[in-house]
Amino acid sequence: MIDSEKTVQLPDLDNIYLAAERLRGVASHTPLQENLNLSERYGATIFLKREDLQVVRSYKIRGAYNKMASLSADELAKGVVCASAGNHAQGLAYACRKMAVKGTIFMPTTTPNQKVKQVKLFGKEFVNVVLIGDTYDDAFHAATEYVQTHDSTFVHPFDDVLVMEGQGTVGLEIFKDSNFKIDYLLMAIGGGGLASGVSTVFKQLSPKTKLIGVEPLGSPSMKVAIEEGHVVTLDKIDKFVDGAAVKRVGDTTFEICRRNLDRVILVPEGKVCTTILELYNEEAIVAEPAGALSIAALDLIKDEIRGKNVVCLVGGGNNDITRTEEIKERSLLYEGLKHYFIIRFPQRAGAFRDFLELALGPTDDITLFDYAKKTNRERGSALVGIELKSKADFDPLLERMKAAKIQFEYINDKPTLFEFLI
Repeated sequence: MIDSEKTVQLPDLDNIYLAAERLRGVASHTPLQENLNLSERYGATIFLKREDLQVVRSYKIRGAYNKMASLSADELAKGVVCASAGNHAQGLAYACRKMAVKGTIFMPTTTPNQKVKQVKLFGKEFVNVVLIGDTYDDAFHAATEYVQTHDSTFVHPFDDVLVMEGQGTVGLEIFKDSNFKIDYLLMAIGGGGLASGVSTVFKQLSPKTKLIGVEPLGSPSMKVAIEEGHVVTLDKIDKFVDGAAVKRVGDTTFEICRRNLDRVILVPEGKVCTTILELYNEEAIVAEPAGALSIAALDLIKDEIRGKNVVCLVGGGNNDITRTEEIKERSLLYEGLKHYFIIRFPQRAGAFRDFLELALGPTDDITLFDYAKKTNRERGSALVGIELKSKADFDPLLERMKAAKIQFEYINDKPTLFEFLI
């Protein structure tokens, strides 16, 4: 379909139905599950669309396979190429194996070994992984050069209508499986492929459903683009929510999202971490940061969703276990339970004991203490991390430290110093 407002090819609902047929036996029809704990917490009926249970643990297989299944035999014989550091690479690898097509996947050298192994596992002998450069941009540049010299087909992770139509099959499944009116549908936005495909379905089949895109606070590329009225390239982003952290959204996905979405909201990375831990501890759901985004956003709209039917799209579950400590740390910082100080101790015996007795509360816990005794100085600085049991314990801690005349500098609110020391 060609849109008259601006000459751009948009996803087509009929083509999304066709994509669903192509994906039979390839992508799983993932469940739409009511979540009782979330429903009780928000006074709404909350459903989770579990794309984390997909064969490659994310929805990305849908778009990659649909794109490849649309290519001619001659095009497939020349192979396919992509650049990715995560789920798109795994989706393409699995599609290559299913279709017996050679694929070349460019990934940054900084990609964790776990992700590289997963790509090779899904692709087997049909996939060649090329590690190059330090960033996604380096891998993308190398992939585009390879395409030009080998006459292969580049499978874009999001800014391709066939990819969007493949991702749109998630929306068809949600609509088909819901025997109720969906008042709100929340989905993560990275480059915008998923939101473009799903919103195309709902704008036509369920036009009264409020469509909300969710981005991490440190990577608001779609929100900024919509506010500016054109695609922008962000100078700097927080890459923690790696599945949804892009500096620039797609030109086509921008056009679709700005027309179809009711709004885009931003969620702090620390809140995402808290949600990941809650999903694991309370629901036994392993969600990656981008997969938890939509659920984390519920807090931001909790007043308006009371009594409503809400669907949160859980986009993926490829969470690296080595990130657990970082996730816990970010969660504690966001919840106001972890605090770091530079404390200047007098150079005398018993100074640390005084700090423990006069400053710390009965449930305060020291989690970091980094101190080296200095010579010829009256005071020595120590980096101290303190974990609290309750956010309300923070002000009393500061009051006790001041009353004890302890010299300290609080560094949680000093980003440059905090990042350097912690």
